[in-house]
Amino acid sequence: MPITGLKSACERESILRTDHRSRTLWDAGKDKRRFSLNTLVEHVHAVLSTTPERWQRLVSTLPIDLLTRPPVAGEWSALNCLQHLLDAERLVFPVRLHAFLAGKDFDDFDPNQQHSGPDSQTPEQLAAVFARSRQESLVLLSRVRDDDLGRTVQHPQFGTVTLAEMLHTWAAHDLMHTVQAERALMQPFMLGCGPWRPFFRDHEIGVAKE
Repeated sequence: MPITGLKSACERESILRTDHRSRTLWDAGKDKRRFSLNTLVEHVHAVLSTTPERWQRLVSTLPIDLLTRPPVAGEWSALNCLQHLLDAERLVFPVRLHAFLAGKDFDDFDPNQQHSGPDSQTPEQLAAVFARSRQESLVLLSRVRDDDLGRTVQHPQFGTVTLAEMLHTWAAHDLMHTVQAERALMQPFMLGCGPWRPFFRDHEIGVAKE
């Protein structure tokens, strides 16, 4: 299940790398939609703890042809999204959390170049490995205290970043790729909706929005 060369939400994230001026997550007071930093770890833990179960239910229930169907050519299937989440769980977020707690800088991650394991695993195996890796991450996350959130390290592209920002990103990344997977699963059903299809226009992939 190679993901190299496929377009992804993570590739589109590269746009953000060219304009980091809007980064204000640490200053929570500038946006009332953000929750208080003293509840950040709790909220992140809650999000991260739900993702493995959602994926295990998906891969154990849905047929393989639906899981592996890309929404359009060059976009990620649901299973590609799961593989990417597993890669990030092995190579990115826990590694970065360790770096923050140790006061060390870390390298950037390219989802199209760095891949954590073989592509021969079944969906159920991938989901099980992801669940085990995530449980280890949650144990690590439980070590984070409120006074750790202001810790800073140097990111090779973004410069100085805080642990609070990275934790926000971790939870958002989980949700983003789960939504991306669900949108991929929606596509063949939307195509058969007939007169109801316009109701799903905002979720269609590869269709120009008017």
